[in-house]
Amino acid sequence: MEHLRHTLGSRKKAIILGVVFLLFLAFAYGVNVTFYSSLKDIFANPIVAVVMVFIHNVLAVSVIIVGMTFYVEYVVSALAERRKIELVVVKHPRPFAVVFTVLVLFMSILRASTMLYGRVVVSSLTIIMLLSLPNGIVEGFGIFLSIFKTLKKELTMKDLMTIYILFFVAALIEIGFVQLLVGIARA
Repeated sequence: MEHLRHTLGSRKKAIILGVVFLLFLAFAYGVNVTFYSSLKDIFANPIVAVVMVFIHNVLAVSVIIVGMTFYVEYVVSALAERRKIELVVVKHPRPFAVVFTVLVLFMSILRASTMLYGRVVVSSLTIIMLLSLPNGIVEGFGIFLSIFKTLKKELTMKDLMTIYILFFVAALIEIGFVQLLVGIARA
């Protein structure tokens, strides 16, 4: 009887997390569209740019955390008895976190190419990757940490603060670098 109550509680939690994830995803999409449509105005003021890039990145990593939490709850509560394959990600979070982090960073590089040229220009991807390396390392570690800790069900407030601080540092690096490039271009 206690096992059934726990299972129903876990499923209810998974459903609530799923709904929150979908709502958060819709909100993040709206913010993302607004952010990218006003990029020129945002980057005109370095302080506003740091704040907006930080908020944008925190929102993105928060969507990842809520999504991963939903995944863990769903797999553990609904699929654990029927399928063992879904538990591979939960039982081995490090390789999944690495692959997911690389995927997110690669998508960011493609997005940067699209913003610069209006489309993905394969010949420019190498230079974009090299230029975004310092920022990518900091953001990548933040993404990895958030996924890894969430999948292990070990995400604490201290970890969350560390992740958000990493993204603040990444915003400073990104905006500092953009300002440096703008200064060089004007000179």
